[in-house]
Amino acid sequence: MLVALLLLLALSNASKVYGDFEQCGLNPKLDPRPHTVSILEFGAVGDGKTLNTLALQNAIFYVKSFADKGGAQLYVPPGKWLTGSFNLTSHLTLFLEKGAVIIGSQDPSHWDVVEPLPSYGRGKDVPEGRYKSLINGYKLEDVVITGNNGTIDGMGSVWWEWYNSHSLNHSRPHLVEIISSNSVVVSNLTFLNAPAYSIHPVYCSNVHIQNVSISTPPESPYTAGIVPDSSDNVCIEDSNVSIGYDAISLKSGWDQYGITYGRPAEKIHIRRVHLHAFSGSAISFGTEMSGGISNVLIKHVHIFNSNSGIEFRTIKGRGGYVKQIVISNIKMENVHTAISAKGNCGSHPDDKFDPKALPLLNHITLKDIIGTNITIAGNFSGIEESPFTDICLSNITLSTNSVSSTTWECSNVSGFSDSVLPKPCQELSKPSNSSSSSCFYLMSLGEQKSAGL
Repeated sequence: MLVALLLLLALSNASKVYGDFEQCGLNPKLDPRPHTVSILEFGAVGDGKTLNTLALQNAIFYVKSFADKGGAQLYVPPGKWLTGSFNLTSHLTLFLEKGAVIIGSQDPSHWDVVEPLPSYGRGKDVPEGRYKSLINGYKLEDVVITGNNGTIDGMGSVWWEWYNSHSLNHSRPHLVEIISSNSVVVSNLTFLNAPAYSIHPVYCSNVHIQNVSISTPPESPYTAGIVPDSSDNVCIEDSNVSIGYDAISLKSGWDQYGITYGRPAEKIHIRRVHLHAFSGSAISFGTEMSGGISNVLIKHVHIFNSNSGIEFRTIKGRGGYVKQIVISNIKMENVHTAISAKGNCGSHPDDKFDPKALPLLNHITLKDIIGTNITIAGNFSGIEESPFTDICLSNITLSTNSVSSTTWECSNVSGFSDSVLPKPCQELSKPSNSSSSSCFYLMSLGEQKSAGL
């Protein structure tokens, strides 16, 4: 009778977690726009030297007139199109033809300076504001950034030099940042040399990122690939990311600013991606997660040549939560730390944070993971006042090298494991039984929901 009740509770909880959410199964229908204009019609010159910011701005202003007529496509033909930051509009498709390269100017005066995001309270690199991203959207509806494998190149080397030399006046820009928008598609493009993040949807709903290739050099400091930030109903699929720091990073605000803003990152699917994170993590949660992160399904991921495979990061003062995460069918090669969860990771935006704002991390399931040439299998370092709980590990085989004599490190964490090699630390070695049935039934239900996706 007790087992039946536990099963019923588990299924009830699982239905609340997953519902009918299958975002990656809902491929956006990209109907052709009824109108098309070319940036050439507005005086753009693709010689890699002429600044085209005004031409792009004028073209997008013209495209606004078609918003109530089904929208329009702004066509970028082959060429090298130098520009500063510019804004998109609703019901727009920005289309980069094969051989088209949008190049970010290396002159900071060509980038507008804007206020910090409200869930962060300050710039990430320096407190004083931030440079607007190369391609921006604010409160948009139905915007598509796509092409025939065109390229967006942020020319980030000067920004990395300024970051390393502590000479930035404002925080670095991103390549694409879409804010407070609905129905966003980014697909079939190559992103190179982002000053900071490559793709940053923040406060958005219904975001589909598909078939993109993202790259920055290994030495690029704290660059990230795809960063879903306080956004919901997000799909990331069929993409390749090779980056200096974090390949895919889920975030939701920084300390008291994120707590006050109160918008979680939730209902996120990630599948069929190849990830390389040189000094960071292939998939990271946080450190900025004060608005909460939940309902995340990750499946069929190849992680290689990375410092960390999957990492959960937080610290006292963050508040928020990371919960109801299911990660399965992962292949790792040449990864220093395969899986980690750290409760002492990250900094604070200022001294106004509440040290009693303790983050919660629970109901994390990792299943069907194979790793070769792994140095450390797992590092779980929870918070004494708020331990990490319900960490579920199943069918994990990690072939470790001889570099480290310690394969697992654990403190202030509890969970369950089944068929895990090398054997986890005692805190995570409890066998699957009636007391952990909720954890493993959530896992299996999540698997059913994402089957075939």
